[in-house]
Amino acid sequence: MQTIPGTLEAHYNGLKELTKGLPADAYFDPRHYERELQRIWYRNWIYVGRSSELDRPRAYRTFELGDQKLLLVRDDGGEVHGFHNTCRHRGAALCRDSEGLMRSGAIICPYHAWTYTLQGDLLRTSSKRHADGFDVADYPLYKIHVREWSGFIFVALTDKPPPFDKIFDLPLNRLDAWPLEELMVGHVLLKNIRCNWKIFWENYNECLHCPTVHPQLSQLVPIYGRGLLEERDDPNWNLHVADPDPKFRGGLRSGASTWSLDGQLTGIPFAGLSDEDRKLGHLYMTSVPSMFIVGHPDYVRVVRLRPLGPEQTELRVEYLFSPETLAGPGFDMRNVVDFTNLVMTEDAQVCELNQQGLHAAPHAGGVVMPEEYVIRQFHEWIAAELARV
Repeated sequence: MQTIPGTLEAHYNGLKELTKGLPADAYFDPRHYERELQRIWYRNWIYVGRSSELDRPRAYRTFELGDQKLLLVRDDGGEVHGFHNTCRHRGAALCRDSEGLMRSGAIICPYHAWTYTLQGDLLRTSSKRHADGFDVADYPLYKIHVREWSGFIFVALTDKPPPFDKIFDLPLNRLDAWPLEELMVGHVLLKNIRCNWKIFWENYNECLHCPTVHPQLSQLVPIYGRGLLEERDDPNWNLHVADPDPKFRGGLRSGASTWSLDGQLTGIPFAGLSDEDRKLGHLYMTSVPSMFIVGHPDYVRVVRLRPLGPEQTELRVEYLFSPETLAGPGFDMRNVVDFTNLVMTEDAQVCELNQQGLHAAPHAGGVVMPEEYVIRQFHEWIAAELARV
C-alpha cells in the first residue's frame, strides 16, 4: 500500500495526529464480515495457489472463497480457466473432489451428465429433445477471471477486476531477480487462526510487537528489536544516518545471510540478486487482501490468507526453492522452515490474543500509534473498498 500524502512529517514515517482504529465489531460482526466478502474479497484479485498445482492438461482443482465454490481447470492448450463450480442445469456442483483430472477432456456434471468443454461451453445435455428456444450456446459455465503470473494463479469473481499490474504494493518486476516461475514448493504450513482476517494484516503491518513476540527474529533483524520496520520509523532517524549498524539501517545482523535458525544459507543462493537485496535479507511484496511474497537470498516464502468466518482465518505458508536446491545431496530445509514457522506461529498466537479481547463491552475500538502508519493506510483502503460502487 502506498504512503498517504499529508499524514507524515518530512522524512519521518510516523503518524503526527491521534488516529483511532476500526470499531471493535468490525472484527466479529457477521453482517460486517459478509459486507467485506462482497465488496473486498469478491471484487479483488485473490491468490489461489501455484501453477504447479495444475501441472498438466485436463488437471483441475476446486477452491472455496467465502460461500463461493470455484473450479479451475487447465485445457489441452495449457491455459487455465476458472468457473463457479455449478452446473447450468439446476445448480449441482460439478466436481466433488478437491483435485483431479478431466480424463474425458470435458467437464461432466455428475447429476444429469450435462457436458461442457474445458473452456466452459455447453456441449450437450442428457435430454432426448430440447424445448423450442433452448440453445446450448446460451448455457456456458459461469466464468471467473483467472491470471497466471510468475508461477502463481489468481482469480477474480467480479466482471471488472482491478488492473492486475496494480495489485501489489511494488511494481511486478521488482521480484524479477528471483526465478519465481521455476521454483518448486518444498514445504507447506497450513494453520487455522481464530481471528478476523484484518487482525492478521494489522499485525503484519507493524513491528511494535516484535521485541516481545519475536525474540529470535529480532536478533536476526536488529531493527525489529527496536520495534521498528524501517529506518525512518524512528523520529530520531537522522541522528544515526551515518551509522551502518543494521539496528538503525535495517537488514540482517552481521554474519547472517538469510532468514533461518542460524542465519546461514540453506539453499543455493539466487544468482541475480543485487548486493542490497542480499544485505537486506528479505524483500516483501504485498497484495491485499489475500497474500504476500517474501524473497530471501536462497528461497521464497509465500503466505496466503483465506477468511473462514468473522473470527477465523486460514493461513497457508508455501516455501519455494530452486529445483537444484531441492535435489541437492543432504539438503535439509528445517533450518529455514523451523525458523519461519516459529515466527508465523508466534504471529498467529498474538492475533488470537487480539481477537479474544475485542468483545469487551466497553471496548468501542483501539488506537493506532505513530509507528503503525501502515495500519492507518490499511484501514483507509478498507473504507475505500467498502464505499466503492
